[in-house]
Amino acid sequence: MEDKRLEPIVEYDTPAYKPRKRRLGDRKEGRRIRTLPAMSQFTPFIMKTRNDTQNQFEDVIDITNVEKYLDLKHEEGYTDMALLHVILAAYVRIVADRPGVNRFIAGQRVFARKNIECVMTIKKEMSLESPDTCIKVEFDPRDDIYNVYKKFRTEVNKAISEDTDFDSTAGILAKLPRFVLRGVVRLLNWLDYHGWLPKALLKVSPFHGSMIITSMGSLGIPAIYHHLYNFGTLPVFISYGNIFTADAIKRDGTRERHHFITIKVVTDERICDGYYYASAFKRLKRYMLHPEILDKSPEKIIEDID
Repeated sequence: MEDKRLEPIVEYDTPAYKPRKRRLGDRKEGRRIRTLPAMSQFTPFIMKTRNDTQNQFEDVIDITNVEKYLDLKHEEGYTDMALLHVILAAYVRIVADRPGVNRFIAGQRVFARKNIECVMTIKKEMSLESPDTCIKVEFDPRDDIYNVYKKFRTEVNKAISEDTDFDSTAGILAKLPRFVLRGVVRLLNWLDYHGWLPKALLKVSPFHGSMIITSMGSLGIPAIYHHLYNFGTLPVFISYGNIFTADAIKRDGTRERHHFITIKVVTDERICDGYYYASAFKRLKRYMLHPEILDKSPEKIIEDID
């Protein structure tokens, strides 16, 4: 069996979204949305921080088809493809379908992110003494499951084998005296508010991105509701827990044992309304119930409003 882990990542000849001229008020990582309803533009001035605007919900997802799907992928040579890659690929696909979930709030304005950046904290090895590090993986809305898998594995391998840019930056900041570090953090917040953070910092910051995900299941415990961070721009935090078995009722009324996970999500309610969020996460669940959809790039990419 050929090992597919080292296959090259697919590169695209053209950008996913049409090129736009940068306008006054746009940021390095996103363009300001100017056609939002008045209420959506007003809300960030009333609810100023992500702690003010956290909404929480949970869902239970049947992963029986995902497990069968992963067995097939392992036979194809994608030996390390796992549930995490399916969830990430499903999230990338909902950004292609529902780009509003890829917005962020900064400086009390709403922006459409130019790319998809998923953040995850990982351990270099599974032990109590092993240090944590953060990885940030950039995806394209056209990515299929294979590209998601290869991009994520590439970043994980780098983080395990060597210090990341995040490790280096955090190490420098941690050595500063407390009074200096407090001043630096205030300065970073001020720069971020105005959209003046350097690109180099945006690239390594685990607090800036499309979403952040954590696997509680890998630790053998249920999913948790994880808070959002006031610093940065992350609008969605996804946590999923360990696999459990329960009865599923089939169409004919009979019962069958299936495997499930609980997924818990914390969202910034200011980037889109509840109806939009519900539509997006119902699609994520659909992709996980039918993961074969993720084998191909989406037929259409929907771009966010102006």
